[in-house]
Amino acid sequence: MNDSVSFKCVMIIAGEASGDLHGANLVRAMRRKHPNLFFFGIGGDALRKAGVRVLIDSASLSVVGITEVVAKIPQILKGFSAAADMMKALRPDLLILIDFPDFNLKVAKTAKKTGIPVLYYISPQIWAWRSGRVKTIARRVDHMAVILPFEADFYEKHQVPVTFVGHPLLDIEPDGSVYDSNHGPSSIPTLGLLPGSREGEIVRHLPVMLQSAVRLQKTMKHIRFIVSMAPGIHREFLDQICAPFSDQLSLEIDDREVGSVFNRCDMVVAVSGTVTLQAAIHGKPMIIIYRVSPVSYWLGRALIQVNHIGLINLVAGESIVPELIQEKASPETISAISHRLLTHPEERESIRRKLLKAKTILGGPGASGRVADIAFDLLKCQA
Repeated sequence: MNDSVSFKCVMIIAGEASGDLHGANLVRAMRRKHPNLFFFGIGGDALRKAGVRVLIDSASLSVVGITEVVAKIPQILKGFSAAADMMKALRPDLLILIDFPDFNLKVAKTAKKTGIPVLYYISPQIWAWRSGRVKTIARRVDHMAVILPFEADFYEKHQVPVTFVGHPLLDIEPDGSVYDSNHGPSSIPTLGLLPGSREGEIVRHLPVMLQSAVRLQKTMKHIRFIVSMAPGIHREFLDQICAPFSDQLSLEIDDREVGSVFNRCDMVVAVSGTVTLQAAIHGKPMIIIYRVSPVSYWLGRALIQVNHIGLINLVAGESIVPELIQEKASPETISAISHRLLTHPEERESIRRKLLKAKTILGGPGASGRVADIAFDLLKCQA
């Protein structure tokens, strides 16, 4: 974009760790095309490092589950108010929203009232549950930039302006066909444990993962475990959960990018979410698990309209990897399936090939650049 284009102000909101990362890549893509941009809003460290003036840290707003929201209602209400005040004071030329629907759709309502165009990047999973929200999106959002191919069909059906931009993980992850083959027959089998990116998720899932590891250790004497530490999680927090198990397990905490864990493991046990798609892009066999409060589970079960919760299974339209939800995510079941996969390399190879085939459905690299182009189209409407 020509540098002579006038100065523009953009508000961006990313409420999750993955959205923070994808938002940061979008900001960089936009600045490469148009350096005269000022970004401000709500996010985390990734957006800060990309040069965004983060006025509210997203960690104070992020929750999982229906009943889990209650504990953070005061912070969320304060966040709504602060976001509206920011918008009124700085009058951005564009509002970019990334996932985080319950918060972001309320902010979008304020934006539309004040005449600010809204770009929504990474759709809420309304095709899975609460599909009625598409009417709200149609009223409040000017353009949807979606990262899963079937999402475009959904929005087109409901006459919402939409573009499938490809998945942003393809911009930041190595080619999934590069498979780590260091674990030969004489090497030590290694299981990665990916307990989530929020403290609440980790508290619910990591103890169960470690209990399954203890059971596995009894049947496979020579095995090691690597716990992945997500950005924004403190080492002391993980150490405290792992401490009761450290004498029983060959256990390591890895605070590097999650790709480091994928490259060192034969397979992983992962909490449902974006990280499972990252594992798939790496061609890494996995077990997907998820637990929420009993009330959240029963409410969600009544509302969810899809057959899978794992993103890669949804994309592929089949159960490539096992999903263990709620009481099925038990130490006994996790350890039993892990043992089977770790002792049957041919089954792991079959899963790897299916994962890499499903990866091709996600589009190609360049998502951030394509979203940047949509953003500039909306900005020009304000010029």
